[in-house]
Amino acid sequence: MKEYGSNVQKLADHIVKMEDKAKRNLYAHILIELMRQIHPNMRDNQDYTNKLWDDLYIISGFELDVDSPFPPPSAEALGKKPLKVGYNQQNLTYRHYGKNIELLLEKAIQTENKEDKLAFVSYIFRLMRSFFNAWNKDNPEDSVLLGQLEQLSKGSLVEEIEYIRQNGPVDAAPKDRNNNGGGQERNRGNHQGGSFKAQANHNPERQGGNNQGNNPNRNRPSKFSGRNGNNNRNNRKKSGI
Repeated sequence: MKEYGSNVQKLADHIVKMEDKAKRNLYAHILIELMRQIHPNMRDNQDYTNKLWDDLYIISGFELDVDSPFPPPSAEALGKKPLKVGYNQQNLTYRHYGKNIELLLEKAIQTENKEDKLAFVSYIFRLMRSFFNAWNKDNPEDSVLLGQLEQLSKGSLVEEIEYIRQNGPVDAAPKDRNNNGGGQERNRGNHQGGSFKAQANHNPERQGGNNQGNNPNRNRPSKFSGRNGNNNRNNRKKSGI
């Protein structure tokens, strides 16, 4: 094993050729400590001692006969290939979106409340944009994403997609109906007259200028500033003389 170097290999071969078993046990434990010092950064590993003994058996070609605290590994398992992982072979229309987007769309289709459904579809729309940007260099147009969203939903979210196409995605998250009414009050300011407020890029003005007139003491001079304070101080000195 290259990680321990040729000297460890030579020492392991020398220990294998020893006839006295007690001497082999002693030198094997000494070699284990030497191997431990070669990689001190792995001491925190829980199974590191077991790994050292397994490595020593592998270095010796499984010919080492010592009383180790761990059972020797089998030579057959050394070159054995790992089991094949059973990957999901489902046919995805757009692989960069994954299966979770389709599961979210199924839940959005089953949502009965119209406001929640619109918020749900808007959330999926923004999520699709983030996934698209993660796997593609180009920034997609809204029409492209909406077309793919309509294709994935199989025409079951036409009303919500048309709303997003005209007004943009709503600035709201789907309400949690299992929160005992707590989600009922969430995002109340995001809809007016039963409809959500669409996202818009607006830069509100700073409020510092609007509050200047509300503070009557903003520009009032301090009673301790100016020359009057200095004159009073000088008069006190003169009166003391």
